[in-house]
Parts: sequence; structure tokens; C-alpha cells
Amino acid sequence: MLGITDEQRSELSKWAQSRTLPAGDVFRARLILALADGETYTEIMRRLHTTAPTISRWKQRFEEQGIAGLDPRHKGSQARVASAAVQAKIARKTQQKPADGSTHWSCRKMAAALGLSKSTVQRVWTQARLKPHRLDRYMASDDPQFEQKAADIIGLYMNPPQHAAVFCVDEKTAIQALDRLDPVLPLSPGRAERHGFEYYRHGTLSLYAALDVKTGKVQGMTAARHTSQDFVAFLEGLVQRTPWARQIDVVLDNLSAHKTKDVERFLQEHPRVRFHFTPTYSSWLNQVELWFAKIQRDVIARGVFTSVADLGNKLRRYIRHYSKTAKPFRWTYTDPKRRIVANKIAGTSY
Repeated sequence: MLGITDEQRSELSKWAQSRTLPAGDVFRARLILALADGETYTEIMRRLHTTAPTISRWKQRFEEQGIAGLDPRHKGSQARVASAAVQAKIARKTQQKPADGSTHWSCRKMAAALGLSKSTVQRVWTQARLKPHRLDRYMASDDPQFEQKAADIIGLYMNPPQHAAVFCVDEKTAIQALDRLDPVLPLSPGRAERHGFEYYRHGTLSLYAALDVKTGKVQGMTAARHTSQDFVAFLEGLVQRTPWARQIDVVLDNLSAHKTKDVERFLQEHPRVRFHFTPTYSSWLNQVELWFAKIQRDVIARGVFTSVADLGNKLRRYIRHYSKTAKPFRWTYTDPKRRIVANKIAGTSY
């Protein structure tokens, strides 16, 4: 049995229970306390997963120097810091293409090219916030009337006309009714839901949707095809279900099916309806796109559909349940005084 004072036991007990000290300090404190409690080498070896020579070495150091003898002799090497010149060289080369024809650098490839360690490259990239493995895509609008159209739509969201209904309308086309050939294995503790790789394609369906900007509720219609006649039929149903509105403002994109003669005839017959077209390549201005992303995640992406009719039933059921608890999207424009301006260099607008 190893003899220790009450003060030493109190200090070592704090070490042994610590969650912030290095693991080595916690291990050595538990080892000394075990010896002080009269545990045998065999018991300590089994419980702490160590060896007899290790136990003997720390026991001897504690007997000679007390708690000070538990400090490790080797403190480890100091972290090497890349000089400013090396950091600049890494940053400059990261913005260039690798000579082997690949599109971007990895830390190991950069380390090999500059004769450095991959850890050095990683540290410099972290400090400079360089992420060559990441790629973001963007699309710039080439609409010469981008500012006017965007301001018109943002105005509808922020300050809609009195006694008017504002709907964001679009269609999600070619939704596939995919049926799995193998049974779906349900999720279980430690295991995600699993779908078989093989599937059967029953057909496709199009979904027309109109999002009420004020309430967040959605009106939908499924159609076998995506035609101008189907679009007009959907609009007629929208008008019939909104008899109270003196004006119906519809935000939609520039699809050719939205500008046919049938649509023009519909607008002449329904003067209450006014179209507000989003600028080209600016679908982000249409709030119904946010809802399409939601139904894609919730129903379509992982759905199993035994037929096109089954797909339609599940889409309509989701819309009915969604509208019962729907809330409007919190569309904000942080600085109304800041104008949306054209990019004079590229000739496009953002």
C-alpha cells in the first residue's frame, strides 16, 4: 500500500474526476489513488489498461517527489508556425490551378507541391478562411428590367394592396411516381431507413401550386400533362375560390406556357387578375419555390408510390394537412433605402 497524506488524496481526487485536465494527468491520479487504496498491480492493470512497469515507474516518482513527480518529463514539441512568407505563398498558390490538371487543391497535394506538411497547409487555410474544396454556384439575371420587376414583387410582399390577394404561382413538372422493387426496411436504433436500389417508374405528374402570401396556405392541382390549358384551368379555380378579392396579384416566372393566347384570353376575361413576372433567372423571388423545396423533402424525395394516382393522392393529402397549420413566410428586406442596382461591369443585375 502506498502512503499519501490527506491533502495529497484530496488533490488527486480532484484530478481523477476532472473533465478538463489532460487524460494523462487523470490516469496518473487514478493510478496513485488505486495504490493508496491497496489495489494489486493485477487489478490496476486490468482496470486502467496499463502495464506493471508503468505502475512501478509512477509509484517510484510519487514516493520520491510527491505530486510534483507526476508531471510528465516530456512536454511535447512546440507547434511550428508558418512564416508570413510561407503563408502568402500558400494563399497565392491556392488561387491557382494545380499543374496536374485537377480543378482544385487538397491539403496533401498542396503540401507535396510546396514541400510542407499537410498540417501546416491546413492551419494556414483555416487562418485565411480558404476552402478550396467548397464550391458555390450563382446565377446572374440578364433582365434589363431587373430592378423594376424585383422592386414590384418585393413591394407586393412588404406592402400588398388593400382588398387584394397575392399568390405566388408555379408548377413542379415531371414528378416521378417511383415504386421500390424491394421492401423498405424501417429505421431502428443505430440504423437509418433503407430503400432498395432498384425501382419501377409508373409515370410522371405535374403539380400546380399557388401560395397565399398573407396566410401561407397553398392551393394545388395535379395534372397529367403540363400545358397552357391546364395552367388556365388552375387559374380559373383560383379565381373562383377568391371571390372576396377586388384584385388578384399573381407572381410567376417567364415560362412560355404562361404567355400563350389562352392565357391572354383568360386575362381579358378576368380583369381582376394581374400578372407580375419575376426577372429572368430569379426564381428566388417567388415564394412558392420555398414551399416546393419543402414538399420535395417531405413527400417526393423518399416517397414510394404504387401508381401515378397514388402519387397524386399523397401530394393532395399533404397540401390539405399543410394548409391547416400554414404560416406565411417571413419575407424581409433589410434596407429598403438601398436600391437594387445593375452591375455595370458585367452588364447584368443582382
